[in-house]
Amino acid sequence: MTLLAILIGTLVAGIGSVWLAAWLSFGVISRYTQHMLSLAAGALLATAFLHLLPEAFESDVGPHALFLTLLLGLVFFFLLDKAELWHHGHEHHHGHHDHDHSGHAHHDHAGHAHHDHAGHAHGGERSAGHWAVLAGDSVHCFGDGILIASAFMADLQLGVIAALAVLAHEVPHHMGDLVVLRQGSSNRQAAVLKVSMAGAITALGGALGYVLVDALHGALPYFLVVASSSFIYVALADLIPQLQKRLSAKETAAQIIWLVGGMAMVMAVSLLAHRG
Repeated sequence: MTLLAILIGTLVAGIGSVWLAAWLSFGVISRYTQHMLSLAAGALLATAFLHLLPEAFESDVGPHALFLTLLLGLVFFFLLDKAELWHHGHEHHHGHHDHDHSGHAHHDHAGHAHHDHAGHAHGGERSAGHWAVLAGDSVHCFGDGILIASAFMADLQLGVIAALAVLAHEVPHHMGDLVVLRQGSSNRQAAVLKVSMAGAITALGGALGYVLVDALHGALPYFLVVASSSFIYVALADLIPQLQKRLSAKETAAQIIWLVGGMAMVMAVSLLAHRG
C-alpha cells in the first residue's frame, strides 16, 4: 500500500508539474519569447541557488565535498556541451564539403546554403543546452522521488503534502526547462515529452527510495548539487548570452523585470511549500 502511494505521489508530482508548466508556458505568455528566456534564466538560477544548494548544504556532508561536486558538475556539462557541438559541427562539415565539390556556384543557392549553415549551427548550440538541462532535470527529479518516498514512509498525510509541495515548486522550474528545449525547435509536443520523461524519473527515485531509503539519503546532497550545476550552466552558458543584446532602455527594463520575476516566482513557491 505504501509503495503504491509513493508511485502515485511521485508520478503526480513529477509529470503533473510538467503538464501544468506546459499549460502555462504555451498559453498567453508563450508569445513573449525573449521575456520567457529571461524568466527561464531567473527560474533556473533561483532553483539552484535558493532551493537546491541550501538544501544540500544543510546536510551532514562537508562543504568542501559539495563545492567539489559543483565544480565537477559544471566541468562535466561544459564537456557535454563541447562534445555535442563537435559532433554537430563534424556532421555539418562533411555535408558542406559535399556541397562545395558539387560545382554549383549560383549566387542565390550559395546564399541559401549560408543561411542553412547559420541556422543549423545555432540549433546545434542550443541542443547542447537541451542535454544539460534534461540531465540535471533527471537527477533533480530522482532526488525529489527519494524525498517523497521518505515522507510517505514516515506518514501517509505527510507524503501527500510532500508530493504536492514538490509539484508546486517544480512548476516554475519546468517552465524554464520547456523554454530551453523550445529554442531552435517548433515541436512543443517533443519538448513536453522529453521533460515529462525526466519528470517520470521521480517515480524511479521513489521506488528506490522505498527499498534503499537509508543508503540513498546519504547520497541525496550530491544529487542536489549535480542538478544545481546543470541549471547554473544552462542559465549562464545558454540563456544569459542570448539576452546580452543592445536594447532600448524600455526593453532592457522588461528583460530585468522578467529575470527577477522568474527568481521571485521560485522563491514564492518554495516559501509556500516550506510553510506547508
